[in-house]
Amino acid sequence: MAVGQVVARALVAALAATWVITGLGGLAAAASGDLDLEAVARRLAAPATQKSALEELQDATDPGVERLLRALKDGALYTFKGRLVLLGDDGGLTDVAGHPVVDAQGQPVQLESGQEAVALDESLFGVVQRILERFEVFSDDKAKRQSAAFKLGTSGDPSALGVLAKALEREADRDVRVVMEDALAKLRLRSADPKDRLAAVKRLGASSSEAAVPLLKALVEQETDPAVKAAAQAALRDIDTFVVRRNIVGYLFNGVSLAAVLLVMSLGLAVTFGLMGIINMAHGEMLMIGSYTAFVVQEAFQARLAAYQDYYFFVALPLAFLAAGLVGLVLELGVIRFLYGRPLETLIVTWGAGMILQQGARLYFGDQTSVNSPTWFRGGLEPLTGLIFPWSRIFIVGLAVAALGALWFLLNRTYAGMKVRAVMQNRAMAACLGVSTRKVDAVTFALGTALAGVAGCALALIGTVDPEVGKTYIVDSFMVVVLGGVGKLVGTVVAAVCIGLSNKLIEPAIGGTAAAIYAKVAVLVIVIWFLQWRPTGLFAQRGRAAAETA
Repeated sequence: MAVGQVVARALVAALAATWVITGLGGLAAAASGDLDLEAVARRLAAPATQKSALEELQDATDPGVERLLRALKDGALYTFKGRLVLLGDDGGLTDVAGHPVVDAQGQPVQLESGQEAVALDESLFGVVQRILERFEVFSDDKAKRQSAAFKLGTSGDPSALGVLAKALEREADRDVRVVMEDALAKLRLRSADPKDRLAAVKRLGASSSEAAVPLLKALVEQETDPAVKAAAQAALRDIDTFVVRRNIVGYLFNGVSLAAVLLVMSLGLAVTFGLMGIINMAHGEMLMIGSYTAFVVQEAFQARLAAYQDYYFFVALPLAFLAAGLVGLVLELGVIRFLYGRPLETLIVTWGAGMILQQGARLYFGDQTSVNSPTWFRGGLEPLTGLIFPWSRIFIVGLAVAALGALWFLLNRTYAGMKVRAVMQNRAMAACLGVSTRKVDAVTFALGTALAGVAGCALALIGTVDPEVGKTYIVDSFMVVVLGGVGKLVGTVVAAVCIGLSNKLIEPAIGGTAAAIYAKVAVLVIVIWFLQWRPTGLFAQRGRAAAETA
């Protein structure tokens, strides 16, 4: 009898130990990082322990738990011959560790028809979803990790501290670490320990976290500890100072970016209007031709060379130069050369030509299309937190500088440039010296329109492509050329920078949805006032126009 009792007690003890190891013991091990997925699955499958099992998985970081919870949520967790298995999208079964389930012959097994999945209590769907969202801080995708960390930080849920701390330990990316540290600091603002709150406030102030401003303001109103309250107020002042500095840098960059766009656009006008004295009202449509060239080349690559889609812009840029230049050459040979010395007729004719080009583009392409930037143009440089300089705009700034340098070299360091300057300054004398003035006129006009085509191709990266795209910049471009001093490249650069910066600095000062329009009006008024005082612009006028107006 005694022996029987001992044996019975030993069996009970063994069963209890087994239950503890495979049941609660498994979850206890989860906390220590040695997770028993079989035990977790059994508890999740049992309605009586499902809720408590989920509560104990709040800090879980094992990818196997994520897989298990997704299967439970999606109805893909099944019981198969006494064990729990997961049904994959391909119909195959895997065990909780992710290994394929096979029969004795090593062949994949299938579920029996009509078998029901393990049910998840309806009231626990939200709990499972929250746990799954926390797993995104361990995602392979950097953007997902950043987004998940930010959400956890603003959730105000202290139970997320453990997951964030574990994610921070594993994180190697500097940018993601910053977001995670900020998220931890936001959650620790609710800590009962004043030292934790003080450290969190200092962290958020040092990182200039703009997203933490509402939390810090709430803390200032509710905080009872004087040191924490003073630190929170100081952090708010630091963040305000940072935001002002960041906005100023952003406005300056936007001004430089707009100046670059105006400069590329105005370089062509500086040639046709500044040097030749031709008021080409179709200059905006030359820009439009450049934009549509980029669109057509992109479509051609997409249809024929999809594997090289990212390189279409290298083909589009020179083609835009050639296409706009060719149209300009035809316009000069067909119309403008018969109207030299008749500015009013030239203005009307080029305006009409521009209308024809606009309507032609509208009939063929429709009202609006767009160009997708190559993938290496996406994203940007982040000099300050929350301030991004897009690569596409940085490229346009570089393109403007390159175009300016090339034009300056062509006009001042080449024989062809010397002939252009000779014809523009004294046509009769240049002709007497054997220079073909008609040929120079045609090529110079084509060069001016070709530069507008380059501008249009670049602008397609940052805006839509439509028949009226040139109208957006044509007035500002004429202002740049006139303000800078007709025929002066230096003046064109200075005027483009002045107008670009003025626009972007006046806009935030005015505020509101119509700020851009009012800013343009204000700049126009300033330019008119300046020209009343200095009619020759910033730099003295030279060239044929100067001779004709003298």
